[in-house]
Amino acid sequence: MTYLISEQVAHLYRLIEQTDTIIVHRHVRPDPDAIGSQLGLKALLRHRFPSKRVLAAGTTSAGLKWLGEMDKVSADDYAQALVIICDTANQPRIDGEHYQRGTHLAKIDHHPDVDAYGEVQLVHTQASSCSEIIIELSRYLGERLPMTTEAARLLYAGVVGDTGRFLFNNVTQTTFEAMAFLMPFDFAPYQVNDQLRIKTMAEAKFQGYFFDQLTINDVGVAHLIITQDLIEQYGMTEEQTNSVVGLPGEIEGVLAWVTFVEQAGETPFYRCRIRSKGPVINEVAAKHHGGGHPMASGANAYSLEEVQAIVEELSELAIAYRNEERLYGN
Repeated sequence: MTYLISEQVAHLYRLIEQTDTIIVHRHVRPDPDAIGSQLGLKALLRHRFPSKRVLAAGTTSAGLKWLGEMDKVSADDYAQALVIICDTANQPRIDGEHYQRGTHLAKIDHHPDVDAYGEVQLVHTQASSCSEIIIELSRYLGERLPMTTEAARLLYAGVVGDTGRFLFNNVTQTTFEAMAFLMPFDFAPYQVNDQLRIKTMAEAKFQGYFFDQLTINDVGVAHLIITQDLIEQYGMTEEQTNSVVGLPGEIEGVLAWVTFVEQAGETPFYRCRIRSKGPVINEVAAKHHGGGHPMASGANAYSLEEVQAIVEELSELAIAYRNEERLYGN
């Protein structure tokens, strides 16, 4: 049983049929799901509608270039265009200019709907990933939007990325049904998995530093500040620091954690990558210029005092969570 709503799908498909130019966007600082859903949808549309112009807008990610690259898109391309935004909860996080210049705007996403933009919104928070929603769209529409080998590779990467190789609690029966739907296509899942798990020697050494310096308090909240000097010392890019985001979750007793990544510029601030194995943390993220999923969110801290405040707020959540576990005997 799909979670897609037939009226929304029908509306989106009508716009696709009626529009000669379709431009697909996703969020800044993309992860595999952002790229996978964006380029996967592009591949499906180009296969089904070869006479249409289908473009992928935004910056090309150096670390995910193996998935695919973006197109050169100008302001003029948006005239009479359908713009589809993938995997992006709120408009300030959309990567690429001019998306509002299109004639029609649609949103496909699995994040909590904090910014209900677009005349069509396929927002399904029960989906593991935006890529899963695109797969479901192809399953639902059948020959009206058939799956292809290239799209299957891209969408598989997106689901694997956002489920932590099917280890996270966002995996459902529908997730595995979507994966089974992709398996007959001629791509190599193990190669995608290898690309997602491979790391450079610099990243491996940095992970050793990360575990050595990680601070874990008495209530199970872990944190580490990653400075620009540290990134330079290990010869990495900021994007490569993503390799440590999930590591504290492997440590016994850690309930929630956050990495603070210092941003370069005249007015430095910290990008906050917040994760949890129990306490719901997206409200903390929302208080600090961010948001996201109950167990995986992002935020910004504009001072070391705000960094400390986030750690304290997560600690309060961890205490409440442990008290609730004791109360109900979980």
